[in-house]
Amino acid sequence: MIGRIVLTLGILAGFLTGFLAPHVLISAGSAQDVPGIEICTVEKTMERRTSCLQSNVDFLQKTIAKLAADHAQKLDAANRQIEGLKAAVASLQKIVDDLQVAQKKPAEDSKKAAAPPAKDLTKDQAKDGGK
Repeated sequence: MIGRIVLTLGILAGFLTGFLAPHVLISAGSAQDVPGIEICTVEKTMERRTSCLQSNVDFLQKTIAKLAADHAQKLDAANRQIEGLKAAVASLQKIVDDLQVAQKKPAEDSKKAAAPPAKDLTKDQAKDGGK
């Protein structure tokens, strides 16, 4: 029962592929095997089924290796970007610190200018102030 369903689905998929893509011309001498997952349960002999399963395993291993390489490249690019952003943050932090120091200097200078200068007391004035 399941075998008939799988076989019917395979025939239907083949028909739809031929019907939906008539512009693709493949000559009888240059048939190509499109890599991908195949349904191996329709194979009758053990050798063909084993070969089909091995083909699926090879396809999956190549796909995993390709995805791993792609993700490693993306991680490397992200790490480089993170390092660049860290450097930018450090330089901006230095600029902020410099601006804060520069802002404190005029505030301190204005406080010194606003405070009245201390009067010099003579010895006589100091004696009178002390009594």
